[in-house]
Amino acid sequence: MISFREELWFNTEKRRQLINITPQVNACLQKSDIREGLCLVNAMHITASVFINDDETGLHQDFERWLERLAPEKPYSQYQHNGYEDNADAHLKRTVMGREVVVAVTAGRLDFGPWEQIFYGEFDGRRRKRVLVKIIGE
Repeated sequence: MISFREELWFNTEKRRQLINITPQVNACLQKSDIREGLCLVNAMHITASVFINDDETGLHQDFERWLERLAPEKPYSQYQHNGYEDNADAHLKRTVMGREVVVAVTAGRLDFGPWEQIFYGEFDGRRRKRVLVKIIGE
């Protein structure tokens, strides 16, 4: 069995942003030389997410509105966590959107269903954060 590990780094310009990271994950897979196995992609920060969905602008806007209704950023005083930081909403949004994805690797490719793409979801951005890509197989 072969194991491959790489970190992807992001520094978003906005507090909240969704980034399609499928090309970067594909590049990791090509570097790994793994043809059959599993690819784990996970956010290494508690206010960021990795998830799979469609790369469609309207859907991304729907995520933003839906998440903001579930866990509004303001007023900051509504959250017990806020004091030193003002990011309680980002922690909650990350919990809803998930920490990681695992994708099968088949014949050297990510084995997706139709329209599936991997996204990095940033909910407390404007600072450097990382995503781990770990691929195991043969």
